Amino acid sequence: MKIYQGIREGYAVTVTVNGRFLNPRLDLWNHSPTGFEWGYGGSGPAEVALGVLADHLGKDDEVIVLHQDFKQKVITGLPHRNWTLTTEQIQTTSSALRAGST
Repeated sequence: MKIYQGIREGYAVTVTVNGRFLNPRLDLWNHSPTGFEWGYGGSGPAEVALGVLADHLGKDDEVIVLHQDFKQKVITGLPHRNWTLTTEQIQTTSSALRAGST
């Protein structure tokens, strides 16, 4: 199981997966010039949603389709200071989004 974590220290934010920096996958979509963010519905949270789903699903076409809805369902509600998501939580939400039952 993978553990995704976001940590805010001052103005700096870090997102990791199992302790390593999460790839923002700018090759798929470059949403935010300032990088990762969470807790609201902007471009930084879209970058987190894209990176998390790309790492978890591994299917670029599916990630592009699902990441904005995943942002709205999960990333916008994450706490300001730090958060943790598991593969189980991500799978449950992404499966529901695919099924259209969110």
